[in-house]
This record gives sequence, structure tokens and C-alpha cells, in this order.
Amino acid sequence: MNYFKKIMRYALPYKTYAWLNIISNVFYALFGTLAMVSLFPMLSVLFDKTKQLQVEPEWTGIANAKDYAENYLNYFVTEKASNGPEEALLFMVILVIAMFLLKNLFGYLAMFFITFLRNGVLKDLRNDLYKKTVDLPVSFYSEKRKGDTIARITTDVHEIQHSFLSLLELIVREPLTILFAIIAMLLISVKLTIFVFIFIPISGLIISWIGKSLKAQSERVQREQGFFLSILDETLGGLKIIKGFNAENIFYNRFKDSTTRLFKFSNTLLNRQNLASPTSEFLGIVTIAVLLWYGGHMVLVEGTLPAEMFIVYMALAYQILTPAKAISKASYSVKKGNAAAERVLEILETESAIKDKPNAQIKEGFESELSLTNISFKYEDDYVLKNFTLHVPKGHTVALVGQSGSGKSTIANLITRFYDVNEGTINIDGQNIKDITQKSLRDLLGLVTQDSILFNDTVIGNLLVAKPEATDTEIIEALKIANAWEFVATLPKGIDTNVGDSGNKLSGGQKQRISIARAVLKNPPIMILDEATSALDTESERLVQDALEKMMQHRTSVVIAHRLSTIQNADTIVVLSKGEIVEQGKHQDLLAQKGVYFSLVEMQSFA
Repeated sequence: MNYFKKIMRYALPYKTYAWLNIISNVFYALFGTLAMVSLFPMLSVLFDKTKQLQVEPEWTGIANAKDYAENYLNYFVTEKASNGPEEALLFMVILVIAMFLLKNLFGYLAMFFITFLRNGVLKDLRNDLYKKTVDLPVSFYSEKRKGDTIARITTDVHEIQHSFLSLLELIVREPLTILFAIIAMLLISVKLTIFVFIFIPISGLIISWIGKSLKAQSERVQREQGFFLSILDETLGGLKIIKGFNAENIFYNRFKDSTTRLFKFSNTLLNRQNLASPTSEFLGIVTIAVLLWYGGHMVLVEGTLPAEMFIVYMALAYQILTPAKAISKASYSVKKGNAAAERVLEILETESAIKDKPNAQIKEGFESELSLTNISFKYEDDYVLKNFTLHVPKGHTVALVGQSGSGKSTIANLITRFYDVNEGTINIDGQNIKDITQKSLRDLLGLVTQDSILFNDTVIGNLLVAKPEATDTEIIEALKIANAWEFVATLPKGIDTNVGDSGNKLSGGQKQRISIARAVLKNPPIMILDEATSALDTESERLVQDALEKMMQHRTSVVIAHRLSTIQNADTIVVLSKGEIVEQGKHQDLLAQKGVYFSLVEMQSFA
């Protein structure tokens, strides 16, 4: 129940609806019992068993409440019967209808109020999960499947709604229905009620035994749902590769294996869960059957219980069955919900490895230098950067080159603080980036990556990510600097044209120029370009390179380059190998040394 308590914190903003639901459920349970009890006077009239009572009885205390209620009822029926039995019977029928009407009215009101609470909790839980998903560092998702995260925000939260939040509907209504029914049953016959309750612990033990393994089985189902969603996500993202390599069967078999496992796990889970209702109903009917035998003995043999009271008693006993079944099903649902809540809370309670210090400062601008001093970093066991030192004066362009795996992109990840260094410091104007807020750090940085990340939105929507308050004029100016306006202007709706999922309606060069326009619009003092032209054809590379050069004017830039032809004008070129600097200098100076850089240029020239 620990997870249940944590999830219930989300219900606090909606406590008004909870109280209204509780009040409505109290009346629902009360009128539900009174509806059954109101059958008694009607049966008395029908069987002509009403004792004639001409004098109104007097209240003599709570100890005689049952006798007083019965005598008053007889007196009331006697008064009505004086006008004819039809009037008495009609009144009793109206009374029964009124009780059932009030019961169902308050039942609807209870559901009406709980709807706002359930959906409110669902909304807030999903909002917090999404916010946490965005807040967690990039490193968190390098070990997680995207599909698993999607499953937690969708299916697991949905499971919580149908388990924990369904319990809110039952937590007051069903116990009160049982309580009021038991009180009425005790008033009719204490002896018979005690006999009934001998069987209830036996039923409870059997139901508990059925539900014990549900949590573990539910966890397997939810984990497998995350796995097949991951396969689906990878399939949609890599459809060209799958088709290009005729790998449809490989992925189909992988997906089919997952759904087969899900089929088996779900069958086991649902069959165990479905056992709840028939089991509780059978046990209830056994109790009713025993009750018929024992109560019938009291009516027919002992003569200690009137027949019409026994019929009402049976109706009350049967009324207990429905809420008892609902409670037993809810106990199973809580076990399933517990597994879902555990997965949801795992994300919500994950401590971010990268977070602002309590006294982190807001840095407004960039004055003099970006410096990386003796930094070392490893993703897992082996260091990918070792004792790396680099100083980038304001207004300078520094290019990082080297073979794949030499640590170039890692430097971009560290400057943007997607990861934190293991050793050493990264300073802006002499201030450690760990001492300033992540938001103000990233406000100083512009990022253009090798993969042109665009969202399924319009051109203007993708650019407004960088500057939400930008005008159309500013948008168009940024597009012109990025050499993108020439093709955006010809799109069907111009800047209001949707670019498709991941920008798939555009070519690679067009997507990259939109990405550059986004960085231009942000207008940051420090620009980080992570192999921004490596995936482009020659013509697109020329247009993008021209756009980059215009963008980098009067800015401090760190350029991670794959194509060396794009960084010949850099103020400093740093050559990396296995996480260490092996050469640095200007283009011509490094060529003259005929070292590693010269070899890289020769290889690309030859290629």
C-alpha cells in the first residue's frame, strides 16, 4: 500500500470532489439499505401480517429501537389501511420506488464527483511524468528503451486509473453498504447474522490466496508492453534501413516473439484475475444457501422469525454480495496497480545526476573566454577524454577534428552539460558551469547537431522553439542568414508549412538549414556545431557551410568537424586521438607539420 499512498498525494488538489463523493456514497449506501428494508411493510400488507395498532407507540430508548420501529410501522400501516388496503399498498409501492430512486440518484452523484478526481489525478500524474522525462539528463535515456518510457506514461498510468483510482469509488460506498446492511440484519435477527459471519473469514482466505501472485504477473506484462513499444518505435524510426536490407522478417519475428510472450503473460494474469468474480459469487451463493437452510429452520420449525422479515433479511444478505465482490475485485486491481505505480514512481523518484546547486547563479552574458581545464570523462569504464585542456577566447572559432571515437562529440555534450565531467573544470568567464543554472548556461549556447532534429510542426513552429516571442520578420531574417528562405518561400504555406514527422517532407540539406536558422534566431554568444555538414551532399554542404560562416561571424564557436574542408578558416584546429590532443594550430601550420592532421587531409583529398 506504500505506492498507493504516494499516488494518493495527487488527489489532494481535488479533495472537494472526494468529500462530495464520500457524502454521496454515504447516502447511496443508506438508501440502498432502506430500499430493502422498505420491502418489509409492503410484504406485511401483502401477507396481511400487519399487527393492528391504533395508538402511536412511545420512544423508550435506543435499546428498544427495533420494537419502536416495528410498532410505529404497524401503527402507520393501520392508519393507512383504515382508508382501504389499496391505499396502504400504493403508499408502500411509492415508498419502495422513492428509496430506489434516491439510492440511484446518489449513486450517480458519487460517480459524477469521482470523475473529476480520477481524471484530475490522471492529468497531473502524466504532466509530472512528462516534466520529469524532460528534466532527466540525456545519460538516463542512454540506458533506457524509449518504448518503456512511453509505456509508463501511457499504459501504466492508465492501469493506475483503473486500479488505485477505482478503489476510491469503493473505499466508502461498498463498506458502508455492507455496514448498513449488517446493522439492519442484526436488528432483524442477531442469531442469524452471527451464523452468516462464520463463513465470511473462510471466503476471505480463499480470495486472498487467489490474488497473491497478481503483482508479479502484472509486472511481467507491463515490462513486455514496454519492450514491444520499443520495437515499434525503432521500426518506425528505421523503416528505410529495414526495407533497404530486406530485414522485415527479422523485425517481424522479434515483434512476434514479444507479443507471444505478452499473450502468455496476459492470459495467466487475466485468468487469475477473472477467477475473482465467480469465486466470490460462488462463495456468496453458498453462504445464501446455508442461510436459507438455517433461516428457513427458524421460520418453519422454531417459529422465531416472521416469514416477511426473513425475505427482507435474505434481500439484505444478497445485497452484501455485490459490494463484497467489488471489494474482492478491487483488491486484485490494487495488486496490479501496485506494479504499475512502482514503474511510474521509479521515474518520478529518480534523482537527476545533473542538477543545479542550491546557490547556483544566473549568468547573463559571455565576456571573455570558454575554457576546459584538465577534464577527464568516461561514459562507463574507459575514459574517452583524458586531461583535456582547451581555451576558446571570445570571438574565436575552434575546430575539433579526429577519427571517430576520439572524443569530439563528447566535448559538445560536456559544454552543454548533458553530462558532467569526472575530473577537471569547464569555465565560462572563469566561472565553473556547475555553479550557474543549467537554464542560463544553455541560454548562452546555440547547438546544431549532425542529425537535423525537427519536430512534426510548421517551419515557424520549429524556429519558435529557440525564441517563442520572435516576430515573422525575425523568423524570415534568420531563414535568410541560414540560406533557407529561398526554399521556405516556395513551400505551399511558406513558414506555416508542416515539415512532417522528423522533418521528412524536406531534404537533408533543407532540414539542416532550418536547424541553423533556429540557432541563428536564438542568437547565442557561443555556438556549438557538432558535425553539422557531415551527412550532406556537396551542393547542400556548400549552402550549409555558407550559412554556418554567416552565423559564426562575431561569435565564439566550437566546431566539431568531420569534413576538414569546412574548418580551414578556424582560428585554432585541435586534433584529437583517443581522447587526447595530439596537435593544434592553424590549418597551414598543421599541414606544414605533416603529422596526424596532414594524414587526415590527405585521406579526405584522396577519397
